[in-house]
Amino acid sequence: MAQHNAFYAQSGGVTAVINASACGVIQACRRHPDRIGKVYAGHNGIIGALTEDLIDVSQESEETIAALRHTPGGAFGSCRYKLKDIESHRAHYERLIEVFKAHDIRYFFYNGGGDSADTCLKVSQLSEKLGYPLTAIHVPKTVDNDLPITDNSPGFGSVAKYIATSTLETSLDIASMCATSTKVFVLEVMGRHAGWIAAAGALAGQGEDEPPHLVIFPEVHFDRARVMARVEESVKTYGYCVIVISEGARYEDGTFLADAGNTDAFGHRQLGGVAPTLAGMVKQDLGYKYHWAVADYLQRAARHLASRTDVEQAYAVGEKAVELAIAGRNAMMPAIKRVSDSPYEWRIEAAALAEVANREKFMPREFIREDGFGITAACRQYLSPLIQGEDFPPFENGLPKVAHLKRARVTRKLTEFTI
Repeated sequence: MAQHNAFYAQSGGVTAVINASACGVIQACRRHPDRIGKVYAGHNGIIGALTEDLIDVSQESEETIAALRHTPGGAFGSCRYKLKDIESHRAHYERLIEVFKAHDIRYFFYNGGGDSADTCLKVSQLSEKLGYPLTAIHVPKTVDNDLPITDNSPGFGSVAKYIATSTLETSLDIASMCATSTKVFVLEVMGRHAGWIAAAGALAGQGEDEPPHLVIFPEVHFDRARVMARVEESVKTYGYCVIVISEGARYEDGTFLADAGNTDAFGHRQLGGVAPTLAGMVKQDLGYKYHWAVADYLQRAARHLASRTDVEQAYAVGEKAVELAIAGRNAMMPAIKRVSDSPYEWRIEAAALAEVANREKFMPREFIREDGFGITAACRQYLSPLIQGEDFPPFENGLPKVAHLKRARVTRKLTEFTI
């Protein structure tokens, strides 16, 4: 078989372990020099391919690539840029193929969430129409854990561990001060449509009498009167109330509690802070002193508290992506298959992108407690293995040691393209 080059890019919001997937892809490519020549990374995701802004990963040392495994963020730059349907955005897709032809790229690895899976599928379809041999593989990641087919999404386990830990630690803080100070603490977590991260906060307590006293999911319609009644009951019973709320909490009519009135580059509603909104309700309705926090980027950047399970899975899907590509498995995604809960065992299987793209996985009703304010035993059984184990990064001068890349650019061969 002839040798050709590979392209790798990161898309959407990054995670604590997306670079572990990059490490898996790059190291696996380097193990097949007979099939894969150079690996080019798109600077700032798919935009790097469109603008022919390519990073020559071969210029990076083995040591630097290995360090990606414990480096958060997106090492090559990510982006929120969605390619629309082929008909209306055909020039963009043709530009991608043009760039790939110019640099002899026959392998396309796109590391992202649901929108990235859709883009990857469309690129594979157009390459077939244009007669250009390109193997496109989607490398899964998303802290939201909303990708279908795969048991869980790389990136989620580490966020779940961080949120569960933060909920536990802040609960101890509030409990120690509630007699004379703060009565209610609200922690806002990510999750626009699916409440997986909010559910992870519930791992901090083992029963209804332990914090968090309320978990508010996007899947359960927000009822202000019911929520305030439960808050008041918790304060009267325990002296305080800890709430974990998803940014996507919404009313029965579908309106977000914190709709900022804008949309992002993917067309998603821009949310403007549900924690202060809920805290304001508590103050207005009950008069309790409160504090709130928004985990925001902290939850997805906390590589120092990553789940070892998550790190291993993120690396494994990157590695498997290359195996699938070399085997000619076009338009596929390496998916995590849970073999057993106890002991926890998993393996990587191939999933067709046609079954992944434009689909979301929500919290099943059997994972949400009957009253809508917590998780069930089945949910705990699902979540617990995903936060197991620690994979601490090396430290230097008291801080985590991270990879520092050269990001050497590849010489452009084509005319400029405006996106």
